[in-house]
Amino acid sequence: MLGGSLRSRLLGGVGGSRGQFGARGVCEGGGAMAAGESMAQRMVWVDLEMTGLDIEKDQIIEMACLITDSDLNILAEGPNLIIKQPDELLDSMSDWCKEHHGKSGLTKAVKESTMTLQQAEYEFLSFVRQQTPPGLCPLAGNSVHADKKFLDKYMPQFMKHLHYRIIDVSTVKELCRALDDISESIKELQFYRNNIFKKKTDEKKRKIMENGENEKTREQKGEREKHGCERETPISCLLHTPQRGIKPTIWAYASTRDQTSSLSVTG
Repeated sequence: MLGGSLRSRLLGGVGGSRGQFGARGVCEGGGAMAAGESMAQRMVWVDLEMTGLDIEKDQIIEMACLITDSDLNILAEGPNLIIKQPDELLDSMSDWCKEHHGKSGLTKAVKESTMTLQQAEYEFLSFVRQQTPPGLCPLAGNSVHADKKFLDKYMPQFMKHLHYRIIDVSTVKELCRALDDISESIKELQFYRNNIFKKKTDEKKRKIMENGENEKTREQKGEREKHGCERETPISCLLHTPQRGIKPTIWAYASTRDQTSSLSVTG
């Protein structure tokens, strides 16, 4: 992983306490490790600086390591080593790496270092062997999946001592961000459902009701037309021609919107 001071970054990333151990994992006072501590549950925290992220051409130029228990209490701080690399490789670094490692002084320190990659691997392997049992403790760190690629290639014996699983803090960080995003998405959908979907549903119901009323009106009009009362006129009178001995009768038909009535008048 590319960054600043590895030791300080590891200490800050773990967030634990140093406990009673010194810089190289030796208990102050020379006593034994705390009773009851299960070495199999320890974690090996590693941070690297590289000349870039291309596993085919870039190299490790700095490495730091420390050990924590399962509660993230720091039990031992390992070496923090700067590894010698050829000037040609340093000159071919990206502009970002040149600026970043140049400002931090790492580029100059790499040129002045006499530590080889093989010597560095031996130092770190000796340290983790003192602190952890073989094949049981996982590699841990921030974006440590990128560091693992370089360690697998350039420090295979060191990696062979560790468990194949890793603990990547950046994954947990992204998971928390993802959960926050999901919560916000749920709240957003609830807002849409309560304010937009509900309005559209109410509008749909209103249109259905209006269509029902219009259909009812058409049915009533059809009934009036069936009875010959399609026009709403005050009163129309029909005079029947009187027959002998029969008085004329006037039939008055009144048409209203809802009903038809008749009135007979005998003269």
